[in-house]
Amino acid sequence: MNKFLANMKSGMGRFARDEEGAQVVEYALIIAVVSIGLVVLIQNSTLLGTGFTGWVGRVITCLGTGPCV
Repeated sequence: MNKFLANMKSGMGRFARDEEGAQVVEYALIIAVVSIGLVVLIQNSTLLGTGFTGWVGRVITCLGTGPCV
């Protein structure tokens, strides 16, 4: 069991020093922040009386040829 713990500790140390692991964490944090922002945006659009469908319609219009309002 002690050998298992020693291997686990060594592996965790290598992971902590590995820069790729840090990049994965950074990307995960960016995705989390963007996701939270989208949830807040969608919830606030229901407060404005447009609802989710109104919000999707505005996004489709903006991405298409129409004006972004």
